[in-house]
This record gives sequence, structure tokens and C-alpha cells, in this order.
Amino acid sequence: MANPEEPLIRNISDTALWVAVYRARETERQHPLIQDPFARKLAGERGEQIAKDLLAGQRYEWPYTARTVRFYQIVTEQIKQGTDMVINLAAGLDTRPYRMDLPASLKWIEVDLPGMIDYKEEILDQEKPRCVLERVRLDLADINGRRSLFKKLGSDARRVLVLTEGLLVYLTRDEVSALGRDLAAQNSFRDWAIDLCSPGLLKILQKNLGALSEAGSPLKFGPEEGPEFFTASGWKAVEVYSMLKTAARIKRLPFFLRLMALLPESNGRQGSRPWGAVCRLTRM
Repeated sequence: MANPEEPLIRNISDTALWVAVYRARETERQHPLIQDPFARKLAGERGEQIAKDLLAGQRYEWPYTARTVRFYQIVTEQIKQGTDMVINLAAGLDTRPYRMDLPASLKWIEVDLPGMIDYKEEILDQEKPRCVLERVRLDLADINGRRSLFKKLGSDARRVLVLTEGLLVYLTRDEVSALGRDLAAQNSFRDWAIDLCSPGLLKILQKNLGALSEAGSPLKFGPEEGPEFFTASGWKAVEVYSMLKTAARIKRLPFFLRLMALLPESNGRQGSRPWGAVCRLTRM
């Protein structure tokens, strides 16, 4: 149980416990779209408490389920297209190397803070991944460290897919641009899967998720340019999937939002409109 004297979220790593709860809840549905048999154990009691308290007990799984489904789709399709390495930055408690149908030869690299990786390895100690899995303990704020890592990994693969699921929203515009340039510097880094929100949605999230700011991990990134923001860093969007429309398509959208999902798709500048999406970027 969480210590009542501790803040609800102690640091950014606690958000991984919270998101794991949503994967566990979807897994436990009668007809699940996500099957993560490890999620409940990884989330633990603290993860359930965070999910319960953070949004005053509201069930708020649908955008996370939509995001997970789209990332799964992108990974699956890019492996079919020849991706031989997946690099998951700020991997958190993701368990896809253990549960996806992956080629045994695929290299899957997870990068995260030492404490997160230590916790994850302890829980999954007896489990066997389905591909070649390597974990790297690194703070991505260490620019020289990440550039060195990217250079090494870039030389070890022909076609790389980079994942930053749930990461960019915690960075500033300059930090996202710098990360994009560092990734684009590697010729073998061909594709980059991200999730993105508009300024309008960012404001809503900042208001509803104040515990993140109190923990020193405020939400910062919601570019008014939308996916076009990444062009200056050497990336162009080739797939853009609205969270709202994805959730409607997979029948996970709450009733009161279903009419909104019927509005025409808009993948450009969003401004004050609350909009979130999963995007696949390709190196220019």
C-alpha cells in the first residue's frame, strides 16, 4: 500500500505504475484488445491507488488503450517492413518483448532510469523474452550519453524503429527538438513512433493531473504545429491516428464522447481543440 504520508506520485517513474494498471484492466476484460499478463504484478497496489486517486476515481483507460493499440500496430507493421531493431526510450514497465509475436532475431533495446529497470528486472526475473532484449540504464537528459548510445546502436542495425510512448509530453519544445535531431543523426534510425497532444488538450491534462507538477514532472509539450513540429528536426509524419477516433473504432470510447468522434478528422494544427494522436514519423 502507498504510504499516506507520501505524495500520490513521488516522481516520474510512478507514472509507469499507473499506466500498467490500465493495461491490466484491459487485459482482464471479457474480450481484451491488450493481453499483458505481467501488468497487474508490475503495477502493484501503489499503481492501483494512483489510478484510483489521480482522477478522483474516474475510469480513464480509453486514451491509453487506444495509444497502446496503435503502438502495437506500428511495431508489428514496421517489423514486417524489415525493422531489425526497436529502441524503446523511457520504456517504463512495457512488456512487449515478452508478449508480442516477434522474430527471435529482432533486437529490442529498452532505455530507462536505473531504478525503473532494477524494479522491472526483479519482477520479470523468471520470464523469457521472445527476441534479443537488452536494457540500458541511462537518463535521457544526459545528452552526451544518449548520443553515444544512439551512435553505437545505429551501427548495429540496418533499420531501426524508435518508440517514445508517453515521454515527449514531459519535455520542453527545445528538448524535443534536440532529441529529434539526435535521432535523425543516425542513418539507420528510419522511423519514430510518438504520441502527441494539442495545446488545448495539454491545458486540460495540466489542470486534471496537477499531482505530476507537484512531483516535479509537469506536462510541457503540446505543440501548436501538430505533427509538423518535427519537420525542423528532420522528421515527417506519415501516419497520424487520432486517439478519439481510434478509441471509437475499437469500441472503448465513453458514450458522451461518441458524437465528437464523428467529426471530420483533423491532423494538422489544432490550437485550443483538445486533440491527441499517435504518429509514425519517418526520417527525411
